[in-house]
Amino acid sequence: MNGASTSSSLRAAFSHCVQQVRSYDYHHYLCLLQLPPDMRKAAFALRAFNVETARAMDVASDPRIGLMRLLWWQEAIDKIFSNKVIEHPTAQALSAVISEHKISKSWLKRSVAARINDARREVNDIPETIGELERYAEDTVSTILYMTLQAGGISSTAADHAASHIGKASGLLLLLRSLPYHASRNRQSYIPAEVAANHELLVNQGGQPEIRMGEGLSEAVFEMASVASVHLQKARELARTVPTEALPVLLPAVPAQVLLDSLRRTQFDVFDPRLARGVLGISPLWFQLKLKWYAWRGKF
Repeated sequence: MNGASTSSSLRAAFSHCVQQVRSYDYHHYLCLLQLPPDMRKAAFALRAFNVETARAMDVASDPRIGLMRLLWWQEAIDKIFSNKVIEHPTAQALSAVISEHKISKSWLKRSVAARINDARREVNDIPETIGELERYAEDTVSTILYMTLQAGGISSTAADHAASHIGKASGLLLLLRSLPYHASRNRQSYIPAEVAANHELLVNQGGQPEIRMGEGLSEAVFEMASVASVHLQKARELARTVPTEALPVLLPAVPAQVLLDSLRRTQFDVFDPRLARGVLGISPLWFQLKLKWYAWRGKF
């Protein structure tokens, strides 16, 4: 492939990444638009990779196909780091970002491994504790923020710690928001056994533990959302020690807070139709204004 066609194919690959994030992760798409231009391309490639792996199980009619897709990504990462060409737009963009910014392979591998382990869970294989879900959020969401910081050449322990808390909060809240979707598809529950037991949602069905979406569901959601809220608080306590150039990368704290506020408004009823309106329960315009205000103030 000559230089001109390589660069045009790469442009198409990055354009594909932007479209993927815009279509399937709109609140983060709006966050990425606030990044400085030199960081934006890498951030879109990393988020598009996250979209691909997060949606693998949802777009497959058969869970085995979804799992195969995730295993394909696991191999693709190895190929990218061995400088092999992969005919897939997101993989192409990711490959360019990895070689330009020396992104850590371990974070990409951790992210896919967490998705694969989750995909292999049986319907009645319920997470035991909130800690398990926090680790899952760290591996799938915080890692994207770590790599975005890395792509921006930002090396800061405070920024990494803030990213860890924001990723955990964001991951937990998005799992709560997806409860109705997973229930409609008879998929595994993301309410840990310890929380379900606290609110009498855990039943024994033929010797197998099962979670019933019953009366205590909103209290269970409140308990999990409270853990997310503490993570957001801890991230903000670090704000003064975070370098200025890292602040735009940490803007995903804003959609996490918006979702938390929307859950509060609906008394933590994840089935309330208001949660599905606009962007995370508020109008797109109001969401964009909120985001711009935080970005302008250098806050998250």
